[in-house]
Amino acid sequence: MIRVIATITLKPGCRERFLAHLRRNLPNVKAEPGCLDYTPMLDIASGLPPQIPPRPDVVTIVEAWESLEALKLHLSGLPHMVAYKAATQELVAGVSLQVLAPA
Repeated sequence: MIRVIATITLKPGCRERFLAHLRRNLPNVKAEPGCLDYTPMLDIASGLPPQIPPRPDVVTIVEAWESLEALKLHLSGLPHMVAYKAATQELVAGVSLQVLAPA
């Protein structure tokens, strides 16, 4: 199993519109072969000293996939992902992935 931390930086003021598109696409992603978890998360203020300040224009997706191959399939241009990316491209300023394996 692998885990992915996807950090999506949005253009200012676009978070709610982006989340609406993302939530509509969640059932499609969760039905993909090898998807074990795909959960969008938002920063919260915790008061914990090591935490970075909350980022209002960032959505983090915490993912779990059976394998790297399943993740590659997810990123390969599946129709629902192509439509999602087209619908959100004007809202997104940048995306980064952190792909992790158990230690």
